Amino acid sequence: MVLTREKIKQGWIQELVAQVDGPVKPLTLDELRASREAILAELPPGEDVWVFGYGSLIWNPCIEFAEKRIARVVGYHRRFCLWTHSGRGTRDNPGLMLGLEAGGSCRGVAFRVPHEAIESELDIVWRREMVMASYRPVWVRLATTGGRLRAIAFVINRSHERYAGKLGDERIVEALASACGPLGSCADYLFNTVAHLDELGIHDPGMHRLCAAVRRQQAALQA
Repeated sequence: MVLTREKIKQGWIQELVAQVDGPVKPLTLDELRASREAILAELPPGEDVWVFGYGSLIWNPCIEFAEKRIARVVGYHRRFCLWTHSGRGTRDNPGLMLGLEAGGSCRGVAFRVPHEAIESELDIVWRREMVMASYRPVWVRLATTGGRLRAIAFVINRSHERYAGKLGDERIVEALASACGPLGSCADYLFNTVAHLDELGIHDPGMHRLCAAVRRQQAALQA
């Protein structure tokens, strides 16, 4: 199943989490709105807003935007560090999703949302990324192909019960190679992310190593 803006607006993610994710409850619409308004309070009046994507936002943003740029953030790196029991995993076989962890740097894509579309488009982003508060929205500084700018990024919430911590590569590969849920497999999530990073000229050696290891693990499971 492909995630679309229509499904997000209809509350499909919240319904899925409520049905299968056990004790972890989705944030209410009021809680999502309060979180969004809190960070937008730092946006100067009349300005557009930029959103930084480092995983599936790159290849399936689900929002309408006026511009996108390749961008780099310093102080965070891309890592599989969030367990999922719903979208790309189950309670019996949890999947892993990407988050921004402290340290290093990360290249991804920055999307510019025009000021007049901020309310509608960031509502979609928050319903998607902040459904369980497993991420924290923060302002980050980006270096882009068109100059430096400030953007909203979603970093991992280390206090959340689904935070996986710094897992070893073997455990990460095991989960990515086998976990699957209503949105598809974790392996496809990894492969799609790497393929689109490559298309953009963003080479991430660590992600390529994971791809190779996951393919070997899948082959071993099928043997």
